Amino acid sequence: MDLESLVAIDVHTHAEVGRDGRTSLSSTLLAASEAYFKAHGHRQPTVDEMAAYYRERRMAAVVFTVDAAFATGHPPIPNEEVAASCAEHPDVLIPFASIDPHRGRAGVREARRLVEEHGVRGFKFHPSLQGFSPDDRMAYPLYEAIEELGVPALFHTGQTGIGAGVPGGGGIRLRYSNPMLVDDVAVDFPELRIILAHPSFPWQDEALAVATHKPYVYIDLSGWSPKYFPPQLVRYANTLLQDKVLFGSDYPVLTPDRWLADFDQLDIKPAVRPKILKSNAARLLNLS
Repeated sequence: MDLESLVAIDVHTHAEVGRDGRTSLSSTLLAASEAYFKAHGHRQPTVDEMAAYYRERRMAAVVFTVDAAFATGHPPIPNEEVAASCAEHPDVLIPFASIDPHRGRAGVREARRLVEEHGVRGFKFHPSLQGFSPDDRMAYPLYEAIEELGVPALFHTGQTGIGAGVPGGGGIRLRYSNPMLVDDVAVDFPELRIILAHPSFPWQDEALAVATHKPYVYIDLSGWSPKYFPPQLVRYANTLLQDKVLFGSDYPVLTPDRWLADFDQLDIKPAVRPKILKSNAARLLNLS
């Protein structure tokens, strides 16, 4: 990957469809997410199409799916498939994996194999969708393996568009995505690199507190247009957390084109912009 030629690194994109046409979520949850993001009718790009999209924009992208089979009953897109597809485009794509913590020791073995044999560079958790609290000791063997492997763990935080508007939220419990629950993980695994995904509505202050207090906790800015960012998030990104905030879009439901256009209008210091867009992520992901 030629870092010098890249204008940005998007740390939050989703592989929504597999090679066999299988989608990452059920049709009900996908439709709810599309409605929430006002992305009606958007098609799910293949990983190959994602590579072409980001290459055209001279950007790199972290790509993952979510394994939430225990809570949803919907089989995930295989991690090996995502990793193999990303490996065909190493100039622009960075593979992350997702393992349902309910899988126990089998999940721990898979995490090690995915990093050591398939080149996976990090892991995505979605506590609300996966139906677990981040501080549940059930997940600790998996965190321990990820910490030992030296790759980041990215946690969805805050409200989610998945299940929004569906009766009962599709069974998805928002409280599992309070970033304060990840604070325990940062304490108990002090060398684990953690990314709190999204402006963490309604817990933005909690996310800022955790990222300020714990040296290896970062925040990605995906899932929201920058024009809607809470003012305290912008203030911390400009100052105390300028080395720990990361560009993320949430592609394909929110495009980097839309995100970057709105980010251009945000009052961010000139010296901080390249950190958020590229250099913080390059350092965290050991791309340099």
